Amino acid sequence: MRITVLLGGVSAEREVSLSSGLRIAAALREKGHAVVCLDPAEGVLTRETERALLAAGVGSAPPSLDALAGLASQSLSPVLGTSPEVTDTDCVFLALHGGQGEDGTVQALLDLVGVPYTGSGHLASALAMDKHLSKVVLRAAGVATADWLMAPRNEPMDAAHVGEQLGWPVVVKPSKQGSTVGLSIVRAPDELAAAVAEAFRYDDEVMVEQFVPGRELTVGILGEAVLPTIEIVPAKELYDYECKYTPGMAQEFVAELSGVLSQTLAEQARTAFAALKLSGYARIDFRLDPAGRPWCLEANTLPGMTPTSLIPQAAAAAGVLFPDLCERIVQLACAQRDRPLR
Repeated sequence: MRITVLLGGVSAEREVSLSSGLRIAAALREKGHAVVCLDPAEGVLTRETERALLAAGVGSAPPSLDALAGLASQSLSPVLGTSPEVTDTDCVFLALHGGQGEDGTVQALLDLVGVPYTGSGHLASALAMDKHLSKVVLRAAGVATADWLMAPRNEPMDAAHVGEQLGWPVVVKPSKQGSTVGLSIVRAPDELAAAVAEAFRYDDEVMVEQFVPGRELTVGILGEAVLPTIEIVPAKELYDYECKYTPGMAQEFVAELSGVLSQTLAEQARTAFAALKLSGYARIDFRLDPAGRPWCLEANTLPGMTPTSLIPQAAAAAGVLFPDLCERIVQLACAQRDRPLR
């Protein structure tokens, strides 16, 4: 089967995307597929470039905004609309994270081209990427999620009002970013303005959310299957970009949970998956508070597939090796869009 892995891009998660995509390409080649890696910002990658990027891995911090702005001068649409690696392939494996790769933009363009692609469609991708809208939908569906406020764009946020509505600490984050890029924990009113300003560097909307203490859990969904729940214990208080992508900066293991709690998490994850109209595969993140109540943080429509990422770990715990996981995701994409796997 001819498969194009779309990776890289121009979001703050570019390096994560490259790491994910290169691993996916190697795994699919191992399964006997003909794979090409295409970076919307750089074009088709040679095998030599692939090896160099794979060796470089993911840094401890996201690329600078200036570096990303330079790459962004390359338009996504001409590459996706005219490249034979897209128009003449059997399936596009989306390994893009954040930005236009995950917010429905690329998905909509691929819908116009008419090529099958992995993960959720353009509407679901846009909905899940917008943390404010997704929380509204999750609450309406009965999925518990922490209280939140949206920061005003052109005027200072009233710290006293935040304290009254949410208490302290709060989590400040861009509404449409991933990998904790631009995210801060704010413990006191005088820290709020700087955290909001930092988050606005990465997005035009910023969410201020009630902080939920407790255990960090994530539930992967693959087709109809709910994967084993993974627990994350970061080396720092915050499971930030460095902890996510630096080996040794977080412990990640199958969570020890009661049968009742495991079932509750699975049901909440399934409900979130359905409410947000997700398809193929996704990762639903939760916090388990000290009282044992799960709170949904967000849904990830294109979860990371790096060596430290959580979906591959959950799949391995279920007995699914990484090459088989990647091929299964392709199978789901072709079935979803009525294309046979050849």
